[in-house]
Amino acid sequence: MWQTYINADSIEQVTGILADRGGRAKIVAGATDLMLEMEKGVQKGIEILVDVSRIPGLNRISEDNQGNIHLGPLVTHNDCVGSKLLREKALPLVLACWQVGSPQIRNRGTVAGNLVTASPANDTISPLMGLNASLTLSSNTGQRIVPLSEFYTGVRKTVLRSDEIVVDIFFPALRTNEIGIYIKNALRKAQAISVVNATVIVAMKEDRIDRATVTLGAVAPVIIHATEAEEYLSGKVLTDEVIKIAGDLTTKAARPITDLRGTADYRSYIVGVLAMQGLEKIRNGTEAETLLDNPPILRSKMEDKESLLGTGEISQATPIITTINGQKFIFKNGHQKTLLRLIREDAGLIGTKEGCGEGECGACTVYLDDATVMACLVPAPRAHGAQIKTIEGMTINNNMHPVQTAFIEEGAVQCGYCTPGFIMSSAKLLEENPSPSDMEIKQALTGNLCRCTGYYNIVRAVDKAAKKMREQ
Repeated sequence: MWQTYINADSIEQVTGILADRGGRAKIVAGATDLMLEMEKGVQKGIEILVDVSRIPGLNRISEDNQGNIHLGPLVTHNDCVGSKLLREKALPLVLACWQVGSPQIRNRGTVAGNLVTASPANDTISPLMGLNASLTLSSNTGQRIVPLSEFYTGVRKTVLRSDEIVVDIFFPALRTNEIGIYIKNALRKAQAISVVNATVIVAMKEDRIDRATVTLGAVAPVIIHATEAEEYLSGKVLTDEVIKIAGDLTTKAARPITDLRGTADYRSYIVGVLAMQGLEKIRNGTEAETLLDNPPILRSKMEDKESLLGTGEISQATPIITTINGQKFIFKNGHQKTLLRLIREDAGLIGTKEGCGEGECGACTVYLDDATVMACLVPAPRAHGAQIKTIEGMTINNNMHPVQTAFIEEGAVQCGYCTPGFIMSSAKLLEENPSPSDMEIKQALTGNLCRCTGYYNIVRAVDKAAKKMREQ
């Protein structure tokens, strides 16, 4: 694991560290991928983690006067899901972000991190490639702009140097005559890595396609264009026959491999099906049908991260000072742990559970600075200067939270191991949405797994708690 953890306060500080330490330093924002890779020994030789998550102003989404949309390097997937601007002018990206992991993962994982990780199965690369995005990379020697189409050199390989950081992602906003969709095939409905994915964007001229873009993920070492399909669609009306031929041409573009998620033949076939489904939805005007009007974000605040509280170097000689459930804690050990293990082993708060240790089950859900997160994927030094709440802090005036009471009354507790995580997610949902629909409840809980299969009672309990809280 790392030796030194630095909560950075500026981009200049970050680039200075990268220039000085070279490949021994690693940037983290959400750290949802890096923590797993370090635990499994995939990432080795990292001495310093440079946490950029507290640098002010880097989580902004904006549009400039040239019609370009800009995403800062701390823009999370949930930032995109909740952005009115992106819904109107970059829908494929929103649809991709909506299908990343779970609410807890989307609150930590950043779009920039998803791009830099460079897996061809990553959700946001295909839509941003289709949107003709570029990256601004910064180092001590200056900045350079790299088109996303030139950023990748292979599977998990990019042109990003060890002394550089992504400081901006930008792309032209979709015009009023442009329609786009992102669609994926996966082994389950939530928390699933793409078997294949596709982005389809068309510019319409009356009832005909003036220009088409079809980008494909997980069917080649990098994201590719289905060039023949794009050329064929130009000038066409979206009839059933045209859609079928475009799907066949998309299949021909694929160069997939066989792995544990699917065979090469299956991927080639399915990516053509996805292209056809995307074109059908564009024709029918249903490209946004999978996106809820009020998607659960599961965090209290959407404003910029302007506080520099907690910045500085955290080494073994520097205590981690944090607040958990309103109580101040000073940790002189645990610097190389996850937040989950710091809470359980050093703070002695064992209500937060370790299930999978990989961000899959949600048993370790806590609030970090008012956002639900998977504590198993957060480095412990990120707690320095932070506000944390665990299941032990959910009581109200020494009484159980209404969600806890409803879980008991509705028999939503079986073995109980997953219950703390479910209660944390459910309570945060009701904080942001006092009257959630059944679908909104289910989507809010996609990051929490119950091995006793008590989901129906859990959904009923959340609905019952919502009604009780509205009556108070």
